[in-house]
Amino acid sequence: MSTINTNAQAITAAMNLDRNQEFLSNSIEELSSGSSLLNPGTNPTALADSSSLGAENQRLSAASTNVQDTVSYAQTADGYLGMMGDVLNRMSELTAASQDPTKNSSDTGNYEIEFKSLQDQLRGLIGGSSSAIGGQTVAPAATFNESALFGSTASGGLSVEIGDSSAALLTIPDINLQAGAMQALIQQDSSGNYTMDATSSSAAAGINSAIQQVANGRTVIGGVESRLTLTGASLATEQQNISSAISSMSDVDIAAVSTKLAKYNILAQAGTAMLAQANLQPQAVLKLIKA
Repeated sequence: MSTINTNAQAITAAMNLDRNQEFLSNSIEELSSGSSLLNPGTNPTALADSSSLGAENQRLSAASTNVQDTVSYAQTADGYLGMMGDVLNRMSELTAASQDPTKNSSDTGNYEIEFKSLQDQLRGLIGGSSSAIGGQTVAPAATFNESALFGSTASGGLSVEIGDSSAALLTIPDINLQAGAMQALIQQDSSGNYTMDATSSSAAAGINSAIQQVANGRTVIGGVESRLTLTGASLATEQQNISSAISSMSDVDIAAVSTKLAKYNILAQAGTAMLAQANLQPQAVLKLIKA
């Protein structure tokens, strides 16, 4: 049917052109952004899932940072414990040497001076209140981010979140060197004098017990480091898998979208040309009404 008021062909061509231009615009947006989820209406389920996984990935990233920080904490503590072990070994040598009957009082006095210096070193590292280690209160030198490494805490240890929930906790037990054999070794009386010296009858046994206490502490720290290493590897694998899942839902398949871009670009150009042709059709009707 030939009409003037309604050009059905032009309406159809315009509708197809609008649709193809919309597809073309979407392809350009996806390629320019790299994301296939710019419009929430495109895939609401994928958008919700990727958002949820993204939040989980951020929690895992924070947990991974916690793990690395805790590894640094454990390595710092182990370093100090190794240093204390060396000091205690030297103190053990001095105690044995001071018992040598061939040494004169001057030699023994020199041993005592070095022994006291090593006690000062241990006392300064461990620190503690006057009620705990006698003498004056000492601020501990062995700290990590201003937290004492070898005291006691109300909770009995340091708890660290190492997963994507608050239930995933790792607790590092207290390594309290302000008590036990080490405390006896650095204990002072109210006048600031050490209650143990190199020639004390209990010195050798006390030092051996302190060496064992330090060794036990290093065993605890070693177990923590081992678990943290495994946890860090597990978190890295989990983050990688989640990132891959997010990518599959939100990242643009460049090859596929480039193909669609070429397709809709051609269709848009063809649609524009056909709309122009359709708009010329009513002019043919004029020939029917010419005199």
